[in-house]
Amino acid sequence: MSKRKLVITAVLTGTSQTEVACTYGVSQGWISRLMVRYHAEGDIAFQPLSRRPKSSPNVTLESTLTLIVKLREQLAGQGLDAGPDTIRWHLAQHHDVTVSRATISRHLARAGLITPEPKKRPKSSYIRFAAEQPNECWQSDFTHYRLTQTNGAPGTDVEIITWLDDHSRYVLHLSAHARITGMVVTTTFGETIAAHGIPACTLTDNGMVYTARFAGGKGGRNGFENELRRLNITQKNGKPNHPQTQGKVERFQQTLKKWLRAQTQQPSTVPGLQTLLDTFAKDYNHHRPHRSLPHHATPAAAYALRPKATPTSNRTADTHDRVRDDRVSKAGTVTLRHNGKLHHIGIGRTYAGTYIKLLIQDLNISIADATTGHIIRDLTLDPTRDYQPIPQRQMAEPTDL
Repeated sequence: MSKRKLVITAVLTGTSQTEVACTYGVSQGWISRLMVRYHAEGDIAFQPLSRRPKSSPNVTLESTLTLIVKLREQLAGQGLDAGPDTIRWHLAQHHDVTVSRATISRHLARAGLITPEPKKRPKSSYIRFAAEQPNECWQSDFTHYRLTQTNGAPGTDVEIITWLDDHSRYVLHLSAHARITGMVVTTTFGETIAAHGIPACTLTDNGMVYTARFAGGKGGRNGFENELRRLNITQKNGKPNHPQTQGKVERFQQTLKKWLRAQTQQPSTVPGLQTLLDTFAKDYNHHRPHRSLPHHATPAAAYALRPKATPTSNRTADTHDRVRDDRVSKAGTVTLRHNGKLHHIGIGRTYAGTYIKLLIQDLNISIADATTGHIIRDLTLDPTRDYQPIPQRQMAEPTDL
């Protein structure tokens, strides 16, 4: 029997509320409120009142929950990543809705759209690396994809080669060929250089199209290795049977093939496959958030944000170069220490709360939006002033880096 029922019964039998309070260890005020409720509601007073608040101003709107399910189905149907992080990015970028990752995950679980997976190795146990600058390291690999005949039967097997920037995960080159040969590797590498500049180094596996160092010493360097030597590019190769070293390009190929298989119209020719590859590369670089990049920026934004590395650095030995991540204050400023003194740089209250990157070379500073890559302000620091005001000529719209 509940304590409420015992208390009410004792009071109804004529026992004073003071005696009942001492007997059951409750306050007399609580007994008075309980008896008022009993006379108004009857036996329902034997049960405790709900602790649920009368209103929930922060509850997620039903329209938002419906949109979460819709985005999940759309992205999964297109063969794209449809996890909580990606859905959250699309809600913020395309629908101006801010929802936490945990809320999206809980709703997807309630809707039965998330399949429980066994416990995985913790992410903190992995040794991660990424180049500091675009063009500092290019990863390359090739994979297989089977064409489909017009009658739906399996067609011939073709190969797809990828050149990927290690720093930004930007797809520099993506093309399909009947077979990847040493000549194809050298040709596609030259085309990529013509479009994006010369990298400081390359990282590949030990395939014969990339290196001849396991060929027994016969024939010397292959064409690709000679081209790297001519351009003074450092060549790096992963250990045999250890694809994790080239993990970025390996993971990209997994994402690519998942998207290709999700297409209703499967390619039957190499040109048809190339058309799909061009479509995917454009979407991957410019319209798809990348979970491994800061603030889930797109690869194109990350690739354009920093200066490009070269085989022989253009920086002089007496300059102080650094990159710093920060966030614009509520007052629209950001602080920077120079020569032991803190300076306040005006950016504007419009950008309050924006995550930014500061690219600093001595007194020359460029401030860019960390998510979009847009330049917010360029300035030369005046060491004699604590506050660096915003010139009128720089209070226009930001430009691309």
